[in-house]
Amino acid sequence: MTKPVVLIAEELSPATIHALGPDFEVRHVNGADRSALLPALADVDAVLVRSATQMDAEALAAARTLKVVARAGVGLDNVDIEAATKAGVMVVNAPTSNITSAAELAVALLLACARNIAPANTSLKGGAWKRSQYGGVELLEKKVGVVGFGRIGQLVAERLRGFGMEILAYDPYVSAQRAGQLGAQLVTLDELLAESDFITIHLPKTPETLGLIGKEALTKVKPTVRIINAARGGVLDEEALAEALREGRVAGAGLDVFATEPCTQSPLFEFESVVVTPHLGASTEEAQEKAGVAVAKSVRLALGGDLVPDAVNVSGGAVAEEVKPGIELVETLGRIFTAIAGAVPVSLDVDVRGEITRFDVGVWGLAAQKGIFRDITEDPVTYVNAPLLAKERGCEVRLLTSELSEDFRNVTTLRGTMADGTTRSVSGTLTGPKMVPKVTEVDGFDLEIPISRHMAFFGYVDRPGVIGVVGQLLGEARVNIAGMQVSRHDASGRAMVALTVDSAIPPELVDEIQAAIGTEVVRVVNLV
Repeated sequence: MTKPVVLIAEELSPATIHALGPDFEVRHVNGADRSALLPALADVDAVLVRSATQMDAEALAAARTLKVVARAGVGLDNVDIEAATKAGVMVVNAPTSNITSAAELAVALLLACARNIAPANTSLKGGAWKRSQYGGVELLEKKVGVVGFGRIGQLVAERLRGFGMEILAYDPYVSAQRAGQLGAQLVTLDELLAESDFITIHLPKTPETLGLIGKEALTKVKPTVRIINAARGGVLDEEALAEALREGRVAGAGLDVFATEPCTQSPLFEFESVVVTPHLGASTEEAQEKAGVAVAKSVRLALGGDLVPDAVNVSGGAVAEEVKPGIELVETLGRIFTAIAGAVPVSLDVDVRGEITRFDVGVWGLAAQKGIFRDITEDPVTYVNAPLLAKERGCEVRLLTSELSEDFRNVTTLRGTMADGTTRSVSGTLTGPKMVPKVTEVDGFDLEIPISRHMAFFGYVDRPGVIGVVGQLLGEARVNIAGMQVSRHDASGRAMVALTVDSAIPPELVDEIQAAIGTEVVRVVNLV
């Protein structure tokens, strides 16, 4: 059996290879060399990158069999997530791998600014002993404003409380109660700017945060303030900061990130009171190893067909062990639904009932959509692009849950409204110790028949002899019936026969059966 191919496009820790294990063919390429990267992508299943490899639309188009792009780090500026999603390629990163390293660097920059460590070091190494010139300030009882109180901001606050600092926090997405639990006082941005002796930034770069600490904000700060940015370049306006430093409205700054990188020239570099580092936030041995191991584990999950908690373009997250067996069932129900309905519905309810709803079954909604589109498009359908396909085709999907299930411990129904207003449905469950997948209902007809690779559903007006005719015609064509069940509506006289057969029923035989018994509908399902 051919092993999946994993392409490592940049230098990663040896622990990354170890975490992948022996189940993959591992190849290497210099991802920064475009002429080497593009042909190397042709037949790979996954690619692992850091920041130098550009996985843009061109690279994704060259990777015809690609299933996963794994970024061994946090940022995803070098990955075209929209193009990857359209191609059905999962994008994963390691969102928690560097949080400790980034927090520690922010504290290091803050301390370096407070005590003028960088210029004092340079001066002494240059032969000058200038104790009086490089005096600093203590942190004890000073106020530090943490702009962005997410995981890294909270780690920074935790460490600075150890210095006896008072923590002010600004974050529109954090409650005052939560901030209080973490030892911080939640304030407005203006209050933080006006009251802080130190300001440390821990926000992502978005259209809303770009230039947030800019010219206007820097008119509201104390002239003794020192500002730290170890988050994302561009959140702090570097030109406005340089102007404020030049005019004495800011005392100092520490930057690890810049609006344009690499940055080797900046007006900030002329100030002794500014300490700078070349984007070292994640550059510790521990962070690099954590990132590599985390994405290696994600690749294993993704190529094994599992949902990945760190996938950035797939909703769902971690999947409970109790939920996993039902994923394949619900995807199969989606395939059966499309075969029976003959079209994509304009709306689809994924109705999950029973004890299983005590867990998060959100992944079943994705599985249903994956199944709905799997057999009607030439492009690969994955958990990544299935919701996009549904949106593009005007199919609105809802996930409904209820612990109440009358006939089965758990049962899932896909119920779709078609363009002509009719409703089609298919239900299924897993039964017994072996978790046998079964169809339990089709278009309102109650059934209980194991799911097979080849199935057929015949709807007709109930009358004697129909089953015999069907059996005879299939027998003459040497199509063996593995299982059969008949269900009927007593009030309407309508019936349905569900068959599992050992081989596909040829289209001409379907037409012959339909003509012979006058069926209302014949639907053949081939799950190959």
